[in-house]
Amino acid sequence: MRIKSIIPIAGLFLSQIYFAQETPKKESDKEKQIEAVTITKTKKAVEQKADRTIYDFSEQPHLNSGNTLEGLQKIPGLVVSEMAGMIYQGKALDVYMDGRPLNIYSTQLTAYLEGLPANSIERIEIITQPGAEFPATSGGAIINIITSRNAKSYLSATYAGGYRFSNYDHFRSKFNNSLTLNSKNKWFGWQLNVGQSYNESETRSTIDEISRLYNDNVNRNQYLRSAFTFDIGQDRLLLNYNLNLGSSDRYVDRYSLFNGTESTGKDIIDQSNTRNEVTATYQKKFDDKNKKLEFKGSYTNFSNDFGQTGRTILPTPSINDKVLNNGSNQNVYNFRIDYAQPIKVLDEGKLSLGAFYDQLEFSADNFGIENLDYKSKTTAFYSEASATKGKMDFVLGLRGEYYNINGTSLDFETGGYDNLRPFEKFKVFPNASIQYNIIPKIAFFNVNYNKKITLPNVANLNPNNTRYGNDNIDFSGNPNLQPTIFDNFEVKLSALNYAFIGYNFTNAKNQVVQIVERKGDVILQTSDNLDRMKTHNLNIGFPIPLAIFNTPFKDIMKMDMNPDQVSFIFLYGSYQLQQIDQIINPKGYWTYNVTGQFILPYKTKFTANYTYLTKGNEFFFYPNKSFYNTLNLSLSRKFNHERMTLTLFANDVFNTNETNLRTTNALPNVNIRNKNDTRTYGLSFTYKIPTKNRLAKETPNLLNQEKKEDSGSVQQL
Repeated sequence: MRIKSIIPIAGLFLSQIYFAQETPKKESDKEKQIEAVTITKTKKAVEQKADRTIYDFSEQPHLNSGNTLEGLQKIPGLVVSEMAGMIYQGKALDVYMDGRPLNIYSTQLTAYLEGLPANSIERIEIITQPGAEFPATSGGAIINIITSRNAKSYLSATYAGGYRFSNYDHFRSKFNNSLTLNSKNKWFGWQLNVGQSYNESETRSTIDEISRLYNDNVNRNQYLRSAFTFDIGQDRLLLNYNLNLGSSDRYVDRYSLFNGTESTGKDIIDQSNTRNEVTATYQKKFDDKNKKLEFKGSYTNFSNDFGQTGRTILPTPSINDKVLNNGSNQNVYNFRIDYAQPIKVLDEGKLSLGAFYDQLEFSADNFGIENLDYKSKTTAFYSEASATKGKMDFVLGLRGEYYNINGTSLDFETGGYDNLRPFEKFKVFPNASIQYNIIPKIAFFNVNYNKKITLPNVANLNPNNTRYGNDNIDFSGNPNLQPTIFDNFEVKLSALNYAFIGYNFTNAKNQVVQIVERKGDVILQTSDNLDRMKTHNLNIGFPIPLAIFNTPFKDIMKMDMNPDQVSFIFLYGSYQLQQIDQIINPKGYWTYNVTGQFILPYKTKFTANYTYLTKGNEFFFYPNKSFYNTLNLSLSRKFNHERMTLTLFANDVFNTNETNLRTTNALPNVNIRNKNDTRTYGLSFTYKIPTKNRLAKETPNLLNQEKKEDSGSVQQL
């Protein structure tokens, strides 16, 4: 078959997927007697909507076989970096979990996601065009991690477990276990998810040949997620409590060259954190499902302790010395009201109104002395109207937010406390979207604009070093960072949920970036604001069904194609260019991703995922070799009437994924290399213990209930 035939046939493949899901059953197919009915809804692997892309984790073994961070790194166009944060198709992501901001960043966020098993994730929503109903502080885009499974009537249970290993200098084990219990009766429903993970790993780091580190890491994580729902007449009350306990031990062999003197030593890092979260939601029910009134309040506490002891071996042996002893405590309170109702405008319309209050209190201490007290208060009101006319959809929103940020930081030289640079301002954030439905539910074209803001995160503000440090390495935050203002534009053409081409442009003012400089034999890292940064990003995704190579055209037209049951290759590519005044000739970089799904005999599914990033500027970093280069393989099959799923997998098969870059913001350039034990092999499995009641009906997820009747996905953050 000629290559030029691939595009039109792939288009037919997309339309066949759609009609296969919509084709009604013929009357003759009905049975005369039915004792019990079981309805199974097949989840889409990838679903694209006007403002977001949804990736299903629960039914995708190649995504849910390891930890959550590993699963996220397999999503085309998503880049996770401790230097640059989390970026999707050129947009920096604010990380949410179950509809609420995580408010943890940098290495703490990485450790948190590494400690969360991927098979505890239901789906990932990447919201690229957050409207007025979302906080303006969401910045350019949002990634919302939806956890747990759907609850069922009567008691049911699901067990999930996994084991993987790496074998570099020696054998290291990584495993996780979780249990989800669900129950519902005529008075109330409840859900409980408990789990743990254990992860042994290694990291080798080199900075300008003056510092070489070998890290032997042990990370432990335990979590509990609980939910209760009560029906009060027609209304509903939901209560959630989540607890996460994390700890890590790092044993570091170090080599250092400082002021012409070589030294070696052994250091130990002990870090622990606790996260508590309580949420209460009251939902007022109406006869009209498009009408909504919801009240929600939540409280989150996150505490972190970081300690480092060091022992010099050469040139002069020493006993263990306490090098770092830092801690932080964060409290977040928020309350919101959301109201929506249909309105008579054009063919049909909807009006949404709401109010939001958020207060963040963050304090940090160094050896027991408080050296940062940071407070941020946000009050917001929003209004958003949507309407439809023929094949056109319109959205227009306006959000006003008032910020009051202040605090104090300790000046170690004077011993006094200085006031932080205050930020007290009211700002208005508009958003607008126009969508033309070329073929309703099949293909659409949309244009979006929104203005957003990002407040500096506490990891960048914290003046303490919460990473490894020695004579050569000094990390610190900048308590005087200013908020970043974003103007986001996007145009996108999509066919069904699998093919798309889009372009987005972001103009950022006061963009926060990581600054790495070398002064003598000391590497300094902190954060600073850039006056302006412009980002251009072009991305395209396209599926190719393998049936086109061995099936006559007339037979393809007759096929009932479900993308989760056919073999295909998905191609993704993007080009990103960042324009910063300090970089004279910026170089963009390409991202290439190829994902192949192959249906083998006995309903076995083989998946291969390869991602490669070319060289190009990322803020003030330029790679000496590819930022990301990895091949992941998985083989999965369902057993016992599809109650049990077993997956064998191998990540970074060729051991090619590493960070190897140089800085470009100042001379001399600093060369940084980090290599983790990313090549791992393992297995994962889930088992759904069946309920005794064959007619048990599926009810909404309790652990992350963020109700929106029209789609079932988490919409209100």
